[in-house]
Amino acid sequence: MEIEIKSLGKFKFVEEGEGEPLILLHGLFGALSNFKDLFDHFKSKYRVIIPMLPLFDLGLDTGVGALAKYVQKFIETRQFDQVHLMGNSLGGHVGLIYTLHNQEKVKTLTLTGSSGLFENGMGETYPKRGDYEYIRKKTELTFYDPNIATKDLVDEIYSIVNNRLKAIKIIALAKSAIRNNLSEELRDIKVPTCLIWGKNDTVTPPMVAEEFKQLLPNSELYWIDKCGHAPMMEVPGEFNRLLSEFLERHNHN
Repeated sequence: MEIEIKSLGKFKFVEEGEGEPLILLHGLFGALSNFKDLFDHFKSKYRVIIPMLPLFDLGLDTGVGALAKYVQKFIETRQFDQVHLMGNSLGGHVGLIYTLHNQEKVKTLTLTGSSGLFENGMGETYPKRGDYEYIRKKTELTFYDPNIATKDLVDEIYSIVNNRLKAIKIIALAKSAIRNNLSEELRDIKVPTCLIWGKNDTVTPPMVAEEFKQLLPNSELYWIDKCGHAPMMEVPGEFNRLLSEFLERHNHN
């Protein structure tokens, strides 16, 4: 994805397009490439922004709460008022925590494969850190179609988990996500929420989506068949259509 990474103070992000801000929050292994189709599709109508979450730079404060504070500071610094937030996996969890504390700033929230209730994590302690095959199989399990786990993607994840410090941060974040269960608080979120879920997600299985739907009072749930934990990567056309329709409905009020 040949795209310019911009800096503003401590923030790094990519941004293109004009219109209402659509902020994309990536997960634990979220590369910019995860959002390529989504980014290209929406930049004609929205100002699409992907902040690079400082997964590996949080020091002792490594956890989902610290990432949500980072997003809060980013949105304040940019002086955005009404944002559309979309998060995948851990990014969905961060979006939920941000929204809980800043509902007046969030116009819509979209979650796909979000943690916050339950996940079968990459978070178990990496017994086989140096084992490329193990990482490849783990990566393939993220998708319904294992071919989505290209060599580039596996290499990228392998290089993260093989860096001892990064591996420690990933485990800390994954554990923090498991501890930070939002089931008690989700009823308080009144923001229109769109849940787009892969029917074959094994990381945050379909029952998780059903529970989000039950707990979030203003939510709608859409399924994508033959799709795993990262629908915006695996079935981008369908994902973009569902998200477009949802945003259009909530855009002009």
